[in-house]
Amino acid sequence: MPASAMMRSPAGAAIVIAIVGAAAILGAFLFQYWLGLQPCPLCLEQRIAYYFAIPLALIVAFADSRAAPRAPLAAALVLIALAMLLNASLGVYHAGVEWKFWPGPADCSGPVTRLGRASDLVRQLENVTVVRCDEAAWRFLGLSLAGYNVLISLALAAIAVWTLAGYHARAGTA
Repeated sequence: MPASAMMRSPAGAAIVIAIVGAAAILGAFLFQYWLGLQPCPLCLEQRIAYYFAIPLALIVAFADSRAAPRAPLAAALVLIALAMLLNASLGVYHAGVEWKFWPGPADCSGPVTRLGRASDLVRQLENVTVVRCDEAAWRFLGLSLAGYNVLISLALAAIAVWTLAGYHARAGTA
């Protein structure tokens, strides 16, 4: 079966979404645990869409293989597309923070303003690890991990939308 035909079926598209999404998360874990690049708070927030979309895509694949009704499958694909589009927008925001186009969240890119009592300062500094959201830990071809997240999220949303379009076109001819 050609790749385009496979992705026109909900099960095929869902499998592609789950595999690509899992590869993205595994890549993030590789950078974090093997290469030691700790994620910032925005990086961690960008993972949430994958934690949502991957299991939902697997459910869609399973349900479609069992001839589930069209409406729930289409609704799940819409949810996947929306999650990935929201994630892409969060990635654009994060990349903009890294490039200093706009300010980021105060907890990971603003100045340190609350140091507490002077006697506790040394102890606090020994126990605090702040991973900055406004500094890209890694870039390849000019894109940070946030930039690659935008591209991957948009691709996964496009797969879901393209599958929906074909799904609804076939429903109209059936």
